[in-house]
Amino acid sequence: MPNYTTIMEFILMELSDVWELRVLHAISFSLMYFMTVTGNILIVTVITLDRSLHTPMYFFLRNLSILDACYISATVPNSCINSILDSSTISKAGCIAQVFLVVFFVYVELLFLTIMARDRYVAICQPLHYTVIMSPQICIQLTLASILSGLIYAGVHTGNTFRLPFCQSNVIHQFFCDIPSLLKLSCSDTFSNEMLVVASGLGIGGGCFIFIIRSYIHIISTVFKFPSGADRTKAFSTCIPHILVVSIFLSSGFYVYLRPSAITATVQDMVLSVFYSIIPPLFNPIIYSLRNEHIKCAIKKIMKRTFQLRIA
Repeated sequence: MPNYTTIMEFILMELSDVWELRVLHAISFSLMYFMTVTGNILIVTVITLDRSLHTPMYFFLRNLSILDACYISATVPNSCINSILDSSTISKAGCIAQVFLVVFFVYVELLFLTIMARDRYVAICQPLHYTVIMSPQICIQLTLASILSGLIYAGVHTGNTFRLPFCQSNVIHQFFCDIPSLLKLSCSDTFSNEMLVVASGLGIGGGCFIFIIRSYIHIISTVFKFPSGADRTKAFSTCIPHILVVSIFLSSGFYVYLRPSAITATVQDMVLSVFYSIIPPLFNPIIYSLRNEHIKCAIKKIMKRTFQLRIA
């Protein structure tokens, strides 16, 4: 039998050992967290209150906003508290919960972005069939399927990771618990775990990315047939930022998750993890909603209504 001690808690790495830099990290992360949660809650509130926005497109935007607020809440608050208190320990149960939530939110985020690309493709390229293809029943079914499959996906990866014995160290070279960092701490063979992560990551992530790119190629080719003007500019201003955010989201995630566990973790890995754990939830509200004229008008109407009620 191997001689090892069961690890009951882990230590998360800080971005810096210098107190001033830790405070700067906590402040910057807190600001990004506040902006993300505020923006996403605003979008959820506006879409819920304004009946004119009760369409498939805004249904998915609201779902994405709820998901983004939860996604960033799974990692950033704990990291900020650890930086301020200089206490980076996390229990094994807390680490399990964090791994499950991160994997679940990443998976569902990717599916939601793919569904939204499909929604825009149908709206622009097949407008006559839009109400049939993207009916309310289908929208709900797609959302439930994404969530349920995400729970299964996260459960499989989390269970497969924590069935391993951890004995080499309890120091996770990351500001939150993630699978690649944990595999480096295992004293058993992790080849099957790595193959599962690579296969599922390339299969699901690569498949969704190809589907999104294909949808936008069709959208752009259709937009080129429009007369040059506001419609074409509006379509491009939406498509290009979407593709950029998805590309950053996937490329940074692929780099961190698909590298062999034998490669030593670096600060670069921690920085890159920001691009798939913080940047998408922060920029999604700006790209999809706050630049949208209908959302802007709805926000103005609600603010005007609230102001009038206060005066009355």
